[in-house]
Amino acid sequence: MTRKLELAALVIVDALALNVANVLHYTVRFDWQWFGEPEIFPAGMPLVGLTLTVFWLFIFTFFGLYRERYADSRFDELVSLLKVVSIGILILVFAIYIDALAPGSTRLAILFYWLSVFVCIALGRVIVRSVQKSLLLRGYGTHNALIVGWSDRVESLYEEVARYPEAGLSILGALRLDRDANGEAGHSGHDGGGGGVLDTDVLLKPATRSSVEAIAALPRMIDDLGIQDVLIALGSEDLDALMEVLRVCDGKPVRLKLVPDFYSVVGGMARTEHMYGLPLIEVLPEPMPAWEESTKRLLDIVVSLLVLVVALPLWILIGVALRVASTGPAIYRQERVGRDGKVFTMYKFRTMLKDAEATTGPVWAVEDDPRYTPFGRWLRRTRLDEVPQFWNVLKGDMSLVGPRPERPYFVSRLAEEIPLYNRRHRVKPGITGWAQVKWRYDTTLDDVQQKVKYDLFYIENMSLRMDSKILFRTIRTALSAKGR
Repeated sequence: MTRKLELAALVIVDALALNVANVLHYTVRFDWQWFGEPEIFPAGMPLVGLTLTVFWLFIFTFFGLYRERYADSRFDELVSLLKVVSIGILILVFAIYIDALAPGSTRLAILFYWLSVFVCIALGRVIVRSVQKSLLLRGYGTHNALIVGWSDRVESLYEEVARYPEAGLSILGALRLDRDANGEAGHSGHDGGGGGVLDTDVLLKPATRSSVEAIAALPRMIDDLGIQDVLIALGSEDLDALMEVLRVCDGKPVRLKLVPDFYSVVGGMARTEHMYGLPLIEVLPEPMPAWEESTKRLLDIVVSLLVLVVALPLWILIGVALRVASTGPAIYRQERVGRDGKVFTMYKFRTMLKDAEATTGPVWAVEDDPRYTPFGRWLRRTRLDEVPQFWNVLKGDMSLVGPRPERPYFVSRLAEEIPLYNRRHRVKPGITGWAQVKWRYDTTLDDVQQKVKYDLFYIENMSLRMDSKILFRTIRTALSAKGR
């Protein structure tokens, strides 16, 4: 079952289950009157049922019940479902059931509706997950996986994965680092039944420059084979090799999983999981809980609409002033690198002379940069040049808060110079960020290195509270015209 098919199946089954629960609740409470004669009979039952179905689907989305739960325990999913349904019922009690504190019959009706929704949704999800598991056992919808590690560990891990087809991992290749004393490179492969290890293995001895070069081939293998999971089978003493694997995989849309030896090394960056008996440690899991991520996106949309619509006359005035004050378009377009390394077009009010980099090529802005127009310099100081980026936020390319997006030209250079630079691409870039409120503009490589530290700190500590702190400091900077 592909991810799109899984998502469609879950939404359809949930919608059907919710309608069953709504009809059951209405029949029991109003037709059969199990809980006593109700004082009010709702009119327009189909419309009420549709409204409740939309409400529940929104709640499930908001709390992450449609996030990918690949090969997860069905019991764990039911526990999450129980929590979310309970929260949804509480919302309905305060929003709809005005008589919630009335006679006990009403409270029993609410309890019955809570039970109906949970049981119907749970049954639907158990059916979907059972079908999904059955398909996985037949080899459909498996995740393409790649093993990285020393030769002896690669083979043992491959055999472990083969013993648990329910985990849904199909090993397509291996990057093998050989402990052979002579350090000569070579190729090998072996048959693996349902999916063998390809002849893309690299055999090299550890602790050599060659091993680093071998690991550098990992991004290409991920792209060529369409890898979704990278299983790391190194030893606990191989910290350098591990960090190199993490570095080259940064920015790639893959899940990294370790054998348990590395738990003491990665510390709080990991989450232990058992996939049908296969012990693995997921490195760098989702940085925010589902509900916070949904709230963050909701705030992005609301704030962007308010900024773009409410102050539209001001933005038009700024655009006209830019065209009058200097030659060139009012809106400046530039390619930037976003989440998972995807390139998008970012918009800004133009603050520099037209074709400012025609002779120099891509360069960083500096203090008192002669390329700024007088009006553009004021826009920079007040941060008003960033306003068109609210359109990027509305489209979903960016967020209000996050690491600032950089141009592909600089990303390719900085990723080679700065360890873990691409980890910034694990989240959406932002109009403002922790690095922007704590450090100055980029003028040197040292500045970039310092800002990367702040960006990584932000990613490790992402929360709505931290976003609020960053937005407050950004607004204070804009009002005091202290930007550059």
